Formats: sequence, C-alpha cells, structure tokens
Amino acid sequence: MPHLVSLRPKQIAILEASLIGLLSGLAAVMLKMGVGWLGGWRLAGADLLPPILALPLFGAIGGGLAGILIQRLAPEASGSGIPQVKAALAYLPMPLTGRIAFVKLTSTILTLGAGLTLGRQGPTVQLGAAIASQVSNWFPTSPDHRRQLLAAGAAAGLAAGFNAPIAGVLFVIEELLQDVSGLTLGTAIVASFVGAVVSRQLGGQEFTFSPSWMSIEPYFNAIEIPFFVLLGVLAGLLGVVFIRGILQSLKIYKRLHLSLPGKIAIAGLVSGLLVALLPATLRDNASLQEVWRTSEFSWHLILLIFAVKFGLTLVAMGSGAPGGLFAPSLILGSMLGYLVCFLAQFLNHWLHLPIGTQAGAGFAVTFALAGMGAFFSAVTRGPMTAIVIVFEMTQEFSIVLPLMISSVTAYLVAEEISKGSVYKHILAWNGIHLKPSQQLENRLSKLTAADIMTRQLETISSTVSIVDAKLLFTRSQHHGLPVLDDGKFIGIVTSSDFTKFSELQIATTPIHDMNPVTKDELSAININDSINGLAAIQTIADIMTRNPISVRSHDPLPQVIYWMNRYHIGHLPVVDRSQLVGIITRADIIRVESEQLSGNIQTHDPRLAKNEPSYLVYQTRAPAIGRGRILVPLSNPDTALQLLELAAAIAQQRHYELECLIVIPVSRLRSPAETTVSTVEERRLLRKVKPLRDRYGISIHTQIRVSHDIASAILEVVRDRHIDLLISNWKGGTDTPDRIFGEVVDALIQQVRCDVMLIKWGINAKLRERWLIPTAGGPNSSRAIQWLPGLMKNTQAPEAFLCHVSAPNIPPEVSISALNKACNQVQLRVRCITHSISVCNTSISDAVFNLAQQNDCDVILLGATQWGLLQQVLKGNIPEEIARRSTQTVILVRGSL
Repeated sequence: MPHLVSLRPKQIAILEASLIGLLSGLAAVMLKMGVGWLGGWRLAGADLLPPILALPLFGAIGGGLAGILIQRLAPEASGSGIPQVKAALAYLPMPLTGRIAFVKLTSTILTLGAGLTLGRQGPTVQLGAAIASQVSNWFPTSPDHRRQLLAAGAAAGLAAGFNAPIAGVLFVIEELLQDVSGLTLGTAIVASFVGAVVSRQLGGQEFTFSPSWMSIEPYFNAIEIPFFVLLGVLAGLLGVVFIRGILQSLKIYKRLHLSLPGKIAIAGLVSGLLVALLPATLRDNASLQEVWRTSEFSWHLILLIFAVKFGLTLVAMGSGAPGGLFAPSLILGSMLGYLVCFLAQFLNHWLHLPIGTQAGAGFAVTFALAGMGAFFSAVTRGPMTAIVIVFEMTQEFSIVLPLMISSVTAYLVAEEISKGSVYKHILAWNGIHLKPSQQLENRLSKLTAADIMTRQLETISSTVSIVDAKLLFTRSQHHGLPVLDDGKFIGIVTSSDFTKFSELQIATTPIHDMNPVTKDELSAININDSINGLAAIQTIADIMTRNPISVRSHDPLPQVIYWMNRYHIGHLPVVDRSQLVGIITRADIIRVESEQLSGNIQTHDPRLAKNEPSYLVYQTRAPAIGRGRILVPLSNPDTALQLLELAAAIAQQRHYELECLIVIPVSRLRSPAETTVSTVEERRLLRKVKPLRDRYGISIHTQIRVSHDIASAILEVVRDRHIDLLISNWKGGTDTPDRIFGEVVDALIQQVRCDVMLIKWGINAKLRERWLIPTAGGPNSSRAIQWLPGLMKNTQAPEAFLCHVSAPNIPPEVSISALNKACNQVQLRVRCITHSISVCNTSISDAVFNLAQQNDCDVILLGATQWGLLQQVLKGNIPEEIARRSTQTVILVRGSL
C-alpha cells in the first residue's frame, strides 16, 4: 500500500479553481441564453395569442416538463439549490454531480423561460458547486480539499450570474462556508474571477441602465438618512414575512395530492394568469431590467406590482420549481425603494422639507438601489454581499453609504425577529439543522493527528512468532499492533491478518491431512488451533502489512478520516521522520467528537460509552413526490413481503412514500462506524420492494443501518425522514416480565411521535374479508378506522364486525351510541358490509377472542390514541392477551402523540 502523500499543492488547487470558474461561467452563459431564448418565444406567443391564454399555457407546460425532468433524473435539482450546497459544505451526504448540473440547467431554462417569478443566480450557485464536485471526482482528493473546491464552484456560479466576482467570494464566506482560510479564499477568488470574466465576455452585462437612466447620477444627502433607515426597517419586516411565506407555501403544497410536475405546472399556470394582468413591459422575468422599467409607473401601480410579484415568488418557490431568490429579492427591494421615495417626496411637497430638492431623478435611483440591497440582506442575511452585489452591478460608488445604511438596518431588524437566512429555514423545514454540526465541524477541523492519537503504544517485534503474537492479541484490548524492527516502524498486524493467514494455511493443506468436514464446519474451525498447529515457527513479518498507510502528526483530522474511509482501515499509524509516535483508531475519533460536543474529557474506554448514533451503510432514494412517508422496519424475511404489501397499499391510497429500513445490531463494545458487517442478505431482502414500486406506482426508499440499539436507529429515521406512519411486525407477546409488547416495540410506542401500526400475523398472513373492530366509544377505534381504506384496499367484498364490550352495569344506550358512531365512520371511508355487535362481559379479551372465533374473522383491529390509553386497558395486558390467544392477524394502531 502506498505511503500517504501530503495535501495537494496550492498550484494544483489554483488550476482546479480556474477550470471550475471556466465551466461555471460557460454554464451561467448557457442558462442566461436559454432562458432568454425560451422567454422570447413566450413573449412572441403572447403577441400572437391573447396573453391571458398564452402565458398560463406556457407556464403550465414549461413547469410540468421541468418537474418531470427533475422527478425522473435528479430530485436534488429542485428548488433554489443553495440549501443543497450549504448541506454539502457541512459534510452532509448531499449529492452534487454532473447529472444534477445538467438537470438543473435544463429545468431552470424551462421554468424561468415559462415565466415563473424566480431568478437564475441561485441555480448558478448549485451549478458551480456541482461542476466543482464533478472535477473533484475526476481528480480524487480529501474531503477537506473537496469542500474548498465546492465553495470555489459556488462562488464562481454567483460571480458568473451577476458578473460580480467580489460578491461571489463574500457570499461564500458570509453565508455558505464561514471560512477565511488562505486556500479557501484563494481558490474562491480565482474561480470567481474566471467565472465572471467568461460570463461578461460571452453573456454581456447582467444589469444595465435604461437610456433614460444613463445620464442620471444617484444622489445622497445626510438629511435623507432617516428615510434610508425606514427603508431598512420595512425591508427587514417584509423579508421575515417573505421567508415565512415561503415556508407556508411549502406546507400548503405538501398537503396537495400532487407530484412535483403537477406542483410546478400549477405554479406556472398561476404565474401566467397574474402576469398577463400586468403591464406588457413587466412580462419578461428573465433579467433585472424590471428595476428601471418599474420606475415609469405611479406608486399605486408599483404597490400592486410589488404585491403580485411577492405572491408569485412564494407560489413558485413553494412548488419546488428550480429557480433562485436573488433576482426576485432585488426586484422587490427596488420597488420598496420606489415606494419609500414616493413617501419622501410626499413629505417634501406637503411639509416643505429639504429632501431631494436638488437631486431630481437621481433621488429615486438611490432609493431603488438601496432597497435592492436592503431586501436582499433581509432574505439572505448577507449584508456585505448585498452591498457589494449592487455596487458591482452598477459601479456607482456614491450609492455605497445609503446601501450600507439600509442593508445593515434590514439585517438587524430581520435577525432580531427571526434568526437565520431563508436557506437555513428551508433546510430546517426539511429536517436538516446545520448550526450545531457546523460549529462542531469548525472545532474538529482545527484538530490534528497529534491531538487525537494514542501515544502510549503497544508494539510487537517483527521476530515474534505467530503463535506468541496470537497469545499477545488475546490479552490485549487492541485489534491491531504496530510492528517494529530494531525500533524502526516497518508495518502493522491486525486480527484480520491472522484470519487470512489461517484460511490460507487451511486452503493449502493436503486433503489427506485433513478430516472430512463440510463447508460450514470448515468455516467454524477455531483460528487459534489453526495458527498453533500450522505456524509455530513463522513470524509476524510473514503476515504483517508492510509500509502501511500512515499520517504525520500535523495532518488535519479531515485528512485522517478520509484515508481511513478510503482504504477501509481501522488503525492508522502516526509517523514523523520514520519514527512511530502514535496510532489512531476509529474509537479515538469518536472519543474526540464526544469530547468536543460535551466539552469534558471522559474516560477513554469505548466499552463504557453510551449508544452511538447508527451508521448508514446502504441506501437508495426515489423521487420525493408523496404527501407523507411510511416507515417499514424489516427483520423477518418470512413476513417481510406481507408487511410490504400492506404498507404499499396504504401508501398508494394515502399518496405516501415508503421508507424501508433494516437495522443490523452490533455489540456495544464496537462502534457501529467501524464494525464490519455483511449486507448481502439484507440487500436481497430489500430487492423485494422493486415489484411493489412498479405495481403500486409509489416512491420507495431503502436503507440499511448498523446500530447498538434497534429502537434508537428507528427513532433516528423517524425524526430525520419526517415519518407519518410507522408499520412494524409484532410477535404478539413478550418473554420479558417488565415489558408490555417487547423491548423494541415498547420503546417505539413510548417515544415515536407519529402514528404506529403493530401487526401480529395470524396463521394465514393474508388480510382477507372479515374484520373484527372492537370499539370503546372514544377515539381509540376512530384512529384505527382512519387507516381502514388502505388496510382493506386489497380485499374483496370485506365485512366489518364492529363490537362494543361493556360491563353489565353499563347502560345499553352507551353501546348503541358507540356502535352507531363507529359504523358511520366505517361506511364513510370504505365500501363494506358492517355488522354491529354489543356484548356484556367482564373480560374484554375473552369477549373479543370469542367474537373472532364465532364470526370466523380474519383480522382483529385494535386502536389506541396514546400510551396512556393503552396503560388504562392493560388489566392483564389486553392487547397482548388477544394477540397471544388469537390465530387471526391482530393489528394495533396507536395514534400520533
């Protein structure tokens, strides 16, 4: 194995940044030309046909095509793209590839050319980052260097989008990366410069003044400062409303029974209808020229246009359409600036204040440009970026001071009301919270190998025999030991080396020297016996790994992690000048992360550590097109198919997605991240979901995790994937005296916030026609009945037997009322024959069991709304007793908490 090389030289990084800037600039030019070309066809269509017909038609078709492209090829290309880049820069598993760049480019051309009120500059940031990711795949490097290239790509994308190289660098530092290291700054500057040059040479200026503005100079006087402060306050307040409106729009779209193409098509249709009502000069959304075009209207019309553009941006952004918020924020800000300017002129006219008396048209220009920066700052929480973007686009130094006043004021007001940029809130809405992990990452990235390595080493001489070495390993807590020869580090030996050596010796032993054994018996031969019998005279030097991968004491922690993951090694020697100074294991890395989180130095015994987070070893993702998500943990291959069939039927009926999870439990003495596991059988089990996906037409995601605790892993997935319903097998009883349903199921029922459905399969695992549904007159059965349409979807002519079990002293009217209510609920949801049965019995479980037998029922459906209600009916553990005694399938539904 080769020696570890040092980090890439700065010269190579600069060349990579130049290539990224070149490709990002070309992509930005292609995007601009494509949007302009398609937008031209759209405007031509509005001239040939009535605008009220042509514009909505273009919007719906373009949005639908873009949605189909994203849904089928790259779901990660939806939306602005900047939240995805932020997540990738935080080391989250967010894909950024050439395929995503292509889909982003094409779909953005379709949506913006079709007239959706979004901008090009957000997508160019994701384009640049995806191009940088592709370059890093062509020339593999460490995660730390790849992160710097992603930042350079994002900066180049923004610089090319606005022809503003300084703003591109500032945005990366201020919003995305929050890192001002020399290499990061250098690569970002180079990529931004190259991207802006390419964009300007091939695509022209992004923002140009109208002929009537060419001779106008922005004007600023100190007496107008209160009005610029007012502009900043208004921009800050409206920026917060804007962000919350986007989040509300996302929630509304999620409740609709629509796929991504349908959502974007509706957004395009609505945008076309409303834009058709605006003046013809404002129907081109492809550029920032609306800024000066709007100045020609009265304040009444500007206010109307502001409200329409504000709402259309929320409609488009909530649909998941590819497009950015930079251009809409700047345009809305300019309109807000005009309105404040009208207010100042009104006061000047009626109160005779000396405001803008000598400025003329330059007065309005200054307020428009200051408003652009203020609203941009309130939305993105990047005041420096806002100031520099407007300055670089206009190249007017006289606007810097009013820009600073309004932008900083807007930032302070918005941050005081609601902290975080729009991108942070969008990530949080999707269950991604970057701030803690970024802070941890910033702390961890400063650590070196010397900070985490184990200095008190156990070593072994190269002359030690394999038999003696094996005995030494049995007494040691370590699974790998450095090998020394006259005090010089020459290699490393691990427990896997003994295993490989033993297998090799067995394989080369003549057949007549071995007793006849089967393949299974052969695999169970004790390694100690093999080594002791076959390697008494061989030494460690014969089996060790020579010249292993090593690091230096000053190498950063991200570099250490990269080499351990790339070569799948659990022990990494630290060598300085051929001298072994320490060794790093995965347990050392986990210990350091724990110390950084807690701020305390704990006992470094991994066996005493608490449960670590589960480790994701395999996953597949499908388009996120459902209204909700069902989680199905799989463990028993015998019932997995029935469980998946049931879950798929519910998902189809509810328009939900399916999330299939397999958890591989490992010993608490080993970290899930460093435990070697085989996933062959698990992946074979997950392959059973493919026919269901095709037959039911639903999105199915799969994942395999390694964890100390199965319930903890399931809870992680429920939280991270926003699960609405958890469906799990249940054996129908427990052997643990202090448990009600079993250790895992008890933990899920108590802690999972979503609906939980437990299924104990009967002798015939298929759900057939006859269902017994006990009612208690309250919400218990109601919650279970809500899921009946999906549960009965695959049954023919179902019958529902609704029963009410009451004590002899309960008036009959109570039972009749409860049964009538339950029958009405069932008949409203499913087409089936219903029967009402009222029983007096002191034992609920006996009554339910007897009714199921008498009516030849296939399924017993029990309901409960929360853990407390279950405890109230646990006299003798009623659900467990019914499930244990019944040969039918028993389904227990617990409502969301």
